[in-house]
Amino acid sequence: MAFGAGSGRGRLVRFALTSAWRRTRYAFHASPLYRWKYYGQVPERLLIAPTDLRTADPTIANDIYSGRFVFAGEVVDVAGFSVFEIEAPSRAWAERLHSFGWLRHLRASDLAVSRSNARALVDEWIRFQKNHDPAARDPDVTARRILSWLAQTPLVLEGCDHGFYRRFMRALTRQVRHLRRVARDVRPGLPRLRVMMALAAAGLSLSDQPRLVRQASRWLDQELQRQILPDGGHVGRNPGTILEILVDLLPLRQAFTARGQQPSAVLLGAIDRMMPMLRFFRHSDGSFARFNGMGETQLGLLATVLAYDDARGSAGRNAPYVGYQRLEAGDTVILMDAGAPPAPVLSLDAHAGCLSFEMSVGRQPLIVNCGVPGPGATALRRMARTTAAHSTVTLNDSSSCRFLTGGFLADRLGEAIISGPSRVDVAREEDRGQTTLVASHDGYAARFGIRHERRLVLAPYGDRVDGTDAFTSVARGGRDAFAIRFHLHPSIGAERIGNGDAVLLSLPDGSAWEFGAPGIEVNLEESIRLSDIRGSRRTEQVVVYGRALNQPEVQWYLQCVVEPGGRPRYHDDHEDELPHGD
Repeated sequence: MAFGAGSGRGRLVRFALTSAWRRTRYAFHASPLYRWKYYGQVPERLLIAPTDLRTADPTIANDIYSGRFVFAGEVVDVAGFSVFEIEAPSRAWAERLHSFGWLRHLRASDLAVSRSNARALVDEWIRFQKNHDPAARDPDVTARRILSWLAQTPLVLEGCDHGFYRRFMRALTRQVRHLRRVARDVRPGLPRLRVMMALAAAGLSLSDQPRLVRQASRWLDQELQRQILPDGGHVGRNPGTILEILVDLLPLRQAFTARGQQPSAVLLGAIDRMMPMLRFFRHSDGSFARFNGMGETQLGLLATVLAYDDARGSAGRNAPYVGYQRLEAGDTVILMDAGAPPAPVLSLDAHAGCLSFEMSVGRQPLIVNCGVPGPGATALRRMARTTAAHSTVTLNDSSSCRFLTGGFLADRLGEAIISGPSRVDVAREEDRGQTTLVASHDGYAARFGIRHERRLVLAPYGDRVDGTDAFTSVARGGRDAFAIRFHLHPSIGAERIGNGDAVLLSLPDGSAWEFGAPGIEVNLEESIRLSDIRGSRRTEQVVVYGRALNQPEVQWYLQCVVEPGGRPRYHDDHEDELPHGD
């Protein structure tokens, strides 16, 4: 199997030109010159309120009522002013505020004061909209706001007067019409798909909108066909995007049924393909593997979405279209990034982690990637995207992908991946319970003339992993220094043993695994575990250094040596060590 990605200067030029053309179209369609489009009467009433599947915390309602707004790690006390009048402390904070996702917390409190508070805040937003932060006009934020307003209409509109009802309907209609004009000019990927979902939800919720329903359904089907791959993965390659899509797409399916309409085959097929991928990307503790911008897993939300999975099947092992592999035996789960980077316009949050893997044993993460930091941590976010922040090989302290950073283009287009592996070859074999996975990529070939190949063999009982990192097409020239990194979860204790070619890894449940690279020095160095919710934590990494010309192949292993509770584990190849009578 192979995965193409494109690379080089032509990739950047095409990205810049298509982005400039899309921005030009967006500016025209959003301008007063195009406002005549979709002009008409304001709908008289709302027919349904789509379900909001996102988890809610009623205690947050007390903070909002007291004027304390906590978003994206930033706390703002409005102290008697309207929250929509103040200057936002960060872009991320402003996006959370203007998306109105926090309305669900007010609804969860189920108090009359929460209903009046929600209505007052929505009315303030309508009144101060001309002075809003630019983030409020972002189409992705607008789509999230429409979805939130529609879902929370029982909270906002119950017991309201006629004047507020008309203001609400006018504001909602104005935003829907704006999105209709610019929908196909929104940045490709999840933002554009979310706009289409918001338009479809609005068409189904508002009265007398058959044309909008037909148009939005057609656009939504087109985006689902573009973005949801045959194996159920998303073209942006972030595992969490699947959950983000399903949390809005499942209520949309219900909305079609509530209006007596049949959801399209494309929509139903996309849901059926994505549901198994939720289990594919999960470790045994329920969290998603951290690849390509995936942060902390919202376990409550994931459980809610999985409750809609009628099939409830086991996780697949192979996702060739999105480019990931899953190995599973006994209590051991390994997930590996075996795909090329997405197209530049979809890669603003993607990472240079090709052939990196994460490994968990039972409910305990063992080998991990560094993850992603919270909003605003620009330097840490750049570091998290590098190859060195992943459990894979780096050559000459460089990443397998190149990012667009600094300068005018990066400011305008975002820090996209402009070159990287153009071909990732994958071969997989299952034999009597043993899984062998061999993958290689050419991300370093153009610069250093070296191709990296990784081989993983998972034993039938999941108690041993044998790995090989090989370097082919190595040319003389001095630029062949490699580092093989294995980042450890912060809960793992590590100490060097033997002659310095092995490390004992202690897990919280009392079990222990041994990492070894026979004949090669194994180093323990500092690492960092990044989180977009809990903050950063110090941890360690196992690192093996060498020169590809001198060591074209490095063999290593991970083996369980102590079972949970402290009982030594004996293997068939050490039968002479078994105590008599066992």
